[in-house]
Amino acid sequence: MVIYNTLTKQKEEFKTLTEGKVNMYACGPTVYNYIHIGNARPIIVFDVLRNYLEYRGNEVNFVQNFTDVDDKIINKANEEGVPASEISERYIAEYKKDAEGLNVKAATYHPQVTKHMDDIIDIVKVLVDKGYAYEVNGDVYFSATKFEEYGKLSHMPLEDLEAGARIATGDIKKHPMDFALWKAAKPGEPSWSSPWGEGRPGWHIECSAMSRSILGDTIDLHCGGQDLIFPHHENEIAQSECATGKTFANYWMHNGYINVENKKMSKSLGNFFTVREVAEKFGYEPIRFMMLQAHYRSPINYSLEVIKQCQSALERLYNCKESIEFALTKAQSGEFTKEQKATLLSYKESFIKAMDDDLNTADAISAIFELVREINTNISSSTPASKEYIEFANSVFCELTGVLGLLYNKKENDIPKEVLELVEKRIEARKQKDFAAADAIRDEITALGYEVLETRQGTKINKL
Repeated sequence: MVIYNTLTKQKEEFKTLTEGKVNMYACGPTVYNYIHIGNARPIIVFDVLRNYLEYRGNEVNFVQNFTDVDDKIINKANEEGVPASEISERYIAEYKKDAEGLNVKAATYHPQVTKHMDDIIDIVKVLVDKGYAYEVNGDVYFSATKFEEYGKLSHMPLEDLEAGARIATGDIKKHPMDFALWKAAKPGEPSWSSPWGEGRPGWHIECSAMSRSILGDTIDLHCGGQDLIFPHHENEIAQSECATGKTFANYWMHNGYINVENKKMSKSLGNFFTVREVAEKFGYEPIRFMMLQAHYRSPINYSLEVIKQCQSALERLYNCKESIEFALTKAQSGEFTKEQKATLLSYKESFIKAMDDDLNTADAISAIFELVREINTNISSSTPASKEYIEFANSVFCELTGVLGLLYNKKENDIPKEVLELVEKRIEARKQKDFAAADAIRDEITALGYEVLETRQGTKINKL
């Protein structure tokens, strides 16, 4: 497998520190509200990456954190007059509901900042002791100029980054690019004891500490949204590598932005949508499909038209699944040639080739739809496909859609007894060549919300 490494700006063969094992870290949400559709993209994309790595035989240790202490959490807690912990726990629970709806598996570990405070304080102490950080009035700052490679992820030298930064009036930093590792406590804020007094961690140090605590000094892969490259991930590299003297992460993957109606999503423009809001109108699965129908590094445009197209695409997949299941109930044992098997496997090979090429889910989905066309053609052929063919086709179809985490909503198709009885009457009327009666019964069935389809395998009933 090759992936595009943000660090080197090129595709590279993905080689792990230990063969067959992958240690990966993805930055999770700050839990002060429902996740929005922009949050959903990295959550879904890197869930699929994990699925695929496991599908290819790897053991994956996947860490995705919850930032459960932050200015936004504190502000919301103050607005509601409740402890900050109540806000964070509430929205961790809401995140889990949305993640389940999106068919995102729980990470191997979901660390929370407030439960790793000792690890955070320890790494800050190391940075201070090594001379990479300094304390001023209870605040601790990382000294960016002390790390010669600062800017290597964003590919911007320190002087260029500095040109866009200014030390604000009253700022106690020594350099514009220095950033907070520890913040002195303010009245009414949650705080923890430290060698520098009561306070709480800065944002960037959290991920370095939790990743190191769970996965060790060097990890195989670090993931996140494109917006995190600078300053968050740049700062993670600086503080981690200065603390340990080792490479922090060998590969970095970043997903592209999401626009809404071709505009940047923002509350001020009124085009800000939570996953929950979209799911209530269209369901969760079209959201997952939308995130995968484009390459993860490409921008995605969310619109009513796009989400409806995703619904239609999923419907095609579900129809294929139902056709396979229906055909299996009618199929007879028969010929299943090497050529037929090779054709079906060719779509699996195309799928794997796409996924091995920097997780190209767009081309992988195209391979699945080519497989669907092949299956549909053979199932509806004048020469009925054998049971062996259909079973093998079904196994390939389920395998590939399963890697992408699609088709997880079982369609309820329990047909009422009344409808089944009408179908039997219609079949009998057709046998008697009483087509007027058959058409009248069909109208009754339609009025009850079902349609009758005559296929080569027999009569099929679908809910309208």
